[in-house]
Amino acid sequence: MVSFLGSLTAFVLLQVVLLGSLLSAEKISSRDVLTGEKHYKEYCAMYDICGKNSEGQVLNCPYGSPSVKPDELLSAKIQSLCPSISGNVCCTETQFETLRTQVQQAIPFLVGCPACLRNFLNLFCELSCSPNQSLFINVTAVSEVNGNLTVDGIDYYTSNTFGEELYNSCKEVKFGTMNTRAIDFIGGGAKIFEEWFAFIGQKASPGMPGSPYTINFKLNTPESSGMELMNVSVYSCGDNSLGCSCGDCPFSPACSSSEPPSPQRKETCSIRVGSLKVKCVEIVVVILYILLVSAFFGWGLFQRTRERMAQASSVEPLLQGDENLSLKANEMDPQLTKGMQLSYVQGCMSSFYRMYGTWVARNPTLVLCTSLAIVLVLCFGLIRFKAETRPEKLWVGHGSKAAEEKQFFDSHLAPFYRIEQVILATLPDPKNGKHPSIVTEDNIQLLFEIQNKVDGLRANYSGSLVSLTDICLKPLGEDCATQSVLQYFKMDPDNYDEYGGVVHAEYCFQHYASIDSCMSAFEAPLDPSTVLGGFSGNNYSEASAFIVTYPVNNAIDETSDVNGKAVAWEKAFIQLVKEELAPMVQSSNLTISFSSESSIEEELKRESTADVVTIVASYLVMFAYISVTLGDAPHLSTFYITSKALLGLSGVMLVVLSVLGSVGFFSAIGVKSTLIIMEVIPFLVLAVGVDNMCILVHAVKRQPLELPLEGRISNALVEVGPSITLASLSEILAFVVGSFIPMPACRIFSMFAALAVLLDFLLQVTAFVALIVFDCLRAEDNRIDCFPCIKIPSSRGSYDEGTDQRTSGLLARYMKEVHAPVLGIWGVKMVVIAVFLAISLASIALSTRIETGLEQKVVLPRDSYLQGYFNNVSDFLRVGPPLYFVVKNYNYSLESRDTNKLCSISQCDSNSLLNEISRASLMPESSHIAKPAASWLDDFLVWLSPEAFGCCRKFTNETYCPPDDQPPCCSPDEGSCDLGGVCKDCTTCFRHSDLVNGRPSTVQFMEKLPWFLNALPSADCAKGGHGAYSSSVDLTGYESGVVRASEFRTYHTPLNKQGDYVNSMRAAREFSSKISDSLKIQIFPYSVFYIFFEQYLDIWRLAVINIAIALGAIFVVCLIITSSLWASAIILLVLVMTVVDLLGVMAILDIQLNAVSVVNLIMSIGIAVEFCVHITHAFLVSPGDRGQRAKEALGTMGASVFRLTIYLYFPWSNMLIFLALGRITDWVDD
Repeated sequence: MVSFLGSLTAFVLLQVVLLGSLLSAEKISSRDVLTGEKHYKEYCAMYDICGKNSEGQVLNCPYGSPSVKPDELLSAKIQSLCPSISGNVCCTETQFETLRTQVQQAIPFLVGCPACLRNFLNLFCELSCSPNQSLFINVTAVSEVNGNLTVDGIDYYTSNTFGEELYNSCKEVKFGTMNTRAIDFIGGGAKIFEEWFAFIGQKASPGMPGSPYTINFKLNTPESSGMELMNVSVYSCGDNSLGCSCGDCPFSPACSSSEPPSPQRKETCSIRVGSLKVKCVEIVVVILYILLVSAFFGWGLFQRTRERMAQASSVEPLLQGDENLSLKANEMDPQLTKGMQLSYVQGCMSSFYRMYGTWVARNPTLVLCTSLAIVLVLCFGLIRFKAETRPEKLWVGHGSKAAEEKQFFDSHLAPFYRIEQVILATLPDPKNGKHPSIVTEDNIQLLFEIQNKVDGLRANYSGSLVSLTDICLKPLGEDCATQSVLQYFKMDPDNYDEYGGVVHAEYCFQHYASIDSCMSAFEAPLDPSTVLGGFSGNNYSEASAFIVTYPVNNAIDETSDVNGKAVAWEKAFIQLVKEELAPMVQSSNLTISFSSESSIEEELKRESTADVVTIVASYLVMFAYISVTLGDAPHLSTFYITSKALLGLSGVMLVVLSVLGSVGFFSAIGVKSTLIIMEVIPFLVLAVGVDNMCILVHAVKRQPLELPLEGRISNALVEVGPSITLASLSEILAFVVGSFIPMPACRIFSMFAALAVLLDFLLQVTAFVALIVFDCLRAEDNRIDCFPCIKIPSSRGSYDEGTDQRTSGLLARYMKEVHAPVLGIWGVKMVVIAVFLAISLASIALSTRIETGLEQKVVLPRDSYLQGYFNNVSDFLRVGPPLYFVVKNYNYSLESRDTNKLCSISQCDSNSLLNEISRASLMPESSHIAKPAASWLDDFLVWLSPEAFGCCRKFTNETYCPPDDQPPCCSPDEGSCDLGGVCKDCTTCFRHSDLVNGRPSTVQFMEKLPWFLNALPSADCAKGGHGAYSSSVDLTGYESGVVRASEFRTYHTPLNKQGDYVNSMRAAREFSSKISDSLKIQIFPYSVFYIFFEQYLDIWRLAVINIAIALGAIFVVCLIITSSLWASAIILLVLVMTVVDLLGVMAILDIQLNAVSVVNLIMSIGIAVEFCVHITHAFLVSPGDRGQRAKEALGTMGASVFRLTIYLYFPWSNMLIFLALGRITDWVDD
């Protein structure tokens, strides 16, 4: 967009009107001036040029005269531009050439729609040269200039039909360069033809381009005046001979019959029950629940009847019948097994742990030193520790389609510019909560002060100072393309009062594309929706926020000086806003939020070190809790002996070592850590580790003291070792499955977590068991906890005194004497299972409400300045991100039909890419496309067109000749440009006969495309491609007849929620896929945010697959180790219910589904399986009947597990596993 935008409107229509009306005849005396007295055919109302105004604009003579017969050459020229005029005319050759010169400014805007262009030209041809001019033109005002009378006002009588049809044929014609309508430039954004005529006819103010006299368009002639309405033939934009493309005439019969390819909004199945609208899935869930509960209660009653009629066995173990994978564990301690049958794998594991426990008890020092040495070796990898904070490396997976498309876009076209942004907003009114308007004089002056500080900002980069002008985007000239309301004042505070202050700004909000003084300093129109926020519709004056955006040059190479300078300036910019601008804004009762391109990365770096204190404090709390949990019941006399503070501290340190060992190993092999690893894994591994530590310690404490230490350690490992192994293996498998998630941050987290849990498990069964041995030896020797070198004499208290008479703890007694008996009641079982079934089914229904996405605010520090920025972006922004449709391998040869498949001007296919984009923009709710696309191809074809005779021109030596208002044709310091000079012999590049069906040949296309891309837009030719399309076409190798890459730019609708981003990307991809298949051309959509949101397109499929794999792996492991299909199935059922319940909670709490939450769901499976496995294993190996086994399992393992769940987890898993085992096993045994 160039200075063409300034002269654009005024020159395009306004001067066309008047200059076309110029007359070239002899001067008539003032007494012969007729003001409405002669109105008949073949008579002129105005004739000749009688002077110029102070601005150099020519003025017509107000004298009537008979029409003149032109010579044959002039007649041919007139008919080439005005085919409706023949015979006599009311203009001379000089006047016609002036008309032709001025009309050329409007032609580039309208030539893509021949019907509109013809109607538009007819309006001015009739005004200027019609032989019946006096029938519809009446001079109403004259003025004297240098002693001559000149026209100062006229009435132009046109029919209502002509006005409406003219407007209807032009109202949808696109000006692709600016993604807007041509009427916004040549009609002031008129909504009806009366507004357009009023815009054309207004007299230009001094210093402004436009008509030198007033033109009043009238729709009715005075009575008895003899005048008639101008009603020349008008063409519809859907006319067969002069038809426009579907993009410029979407409502023509040929276009409106085809459905836009935009995806329709999918309506979910629902049924209305009275005034209540219920989803089908909810009804299905209710019906399913009724059926399941009815069937379950019926089965329960049937089983209860059978139990009363038959004698139930009280000692029959669970693992028997036709299960063949079992053996007698005759070698085991009778106290532990009492004849129970174990599976082969369990038997092997029990035998191993028996021998291993004995060996550890005899060699604790060797085991401790060896295990610690191995982990410490892994920790040496921390020397190569590096943290990844780049968002694209954290959230974009390898092989991502969006990443490949971004790479293609950046390498073939240009990287998307860096964005630095400031949002100033008014505070809401405390009474009504509404934000008042920010468009006031004080606020604009404050914005000038802010801009002055930003302009004066200097950043140091490698010893040199960097300013905004050094790095900013400059599409045209030397001015930065800053998007700010200050552009309506050319970014110059001195223009504020001169232009009219706030009134001028508000005027520019409505006429930003048609008034020269509203053009930006970088010579382009500025859409107010990009610099204002918090308004509704087009009520820009009600805006409650100023949005200032600084586009900054970007480079593919992140280590280049271009990006280095930008990052240095961005850091200084953020510091400036925090230290200086924020206090300024707040003192004016405004709010300020801000961001830079590197802000997210910098804030992630800060977050990675901000929570060290929190992590350390949390570990201290856990240490205190573990110390109390591991110790015996407190007896003051023996507390210093029986406490386990040193053992608890040692256990916590082992957890720390396991985390450090995992990070060290992956650091050693070059895998960078992430924020989620540093914050989550320590707590995760600590939770898992604490659970196992408690189970091991309590298992040892349950052993009779009369047994030697070796026996106690051995028996404890036999009792809990298999369940700890099974639980840890299940957790590791769950995290291994998570490592298949494509998002790097989550995949790396799962890898680190899997290894950390593995190391934690190994340290627990080695180092921690050895530490238990040492702690037992310390207690037996009456040595003080934490100070083992101090020994207490037996007379002051002994270990045996506190532990000889061991009684079950309160929680263990509750589990065995209250919890188990109550849950064993038949009615309680039915109610509890019904309740949990209802919760699970309700969660299934709720899960359909879960949205996909990941709010950026979630991953940032809570005190980050970006929190407020993202809130304001959602609240105030009214424009969506740019959307590019990228075409690969466009064959522009004349033999190919690719050109017509892409373009949207006359003769293009009705289903072309650009026509379909235009049609999709009519359905923004579903397509998320806000505007038709800016088309370099359309503008290039128009620029080449012989009708646009001011655009593609050449010197006699076949080199490029610019428009007459550009150097060297016109010097910049000249006030006006004449038709002489160095460009007087320039001719259009082509005649109609040089083109084939209006299209250039392959050679012509190849030769003129670089001319177009280097041509500056101007008033004489607004279609120049420099600036607007400089990076839209990849010219590498285009000489072969194929353009490897080109883009067509439009915009998404405003996107405020994560779901909007996901849906817009999905809609754009579906649209591109349909168009690609239809046109047989490679097309893909690209927007800067796609790379981060691609994962959400199929996040549900990814979640289901990974959860299913994790559950399947755990089921297989449980089946192998327990050799019980029913026990494994029960564990699987409980895990499924746990995941489903979590999905329901996510829906209630509005937690979005993303890779992070998928990892959390998988992690929850690993945590839940720990509880399930421990209780299941205890139930399987306990002696007695079902009730006794349930009491024993809950009394021994249930208490240990539940003790941890009170602090760390949700205890429903324990209840579910017991209920499932207690009830379903009844049916299996029966």
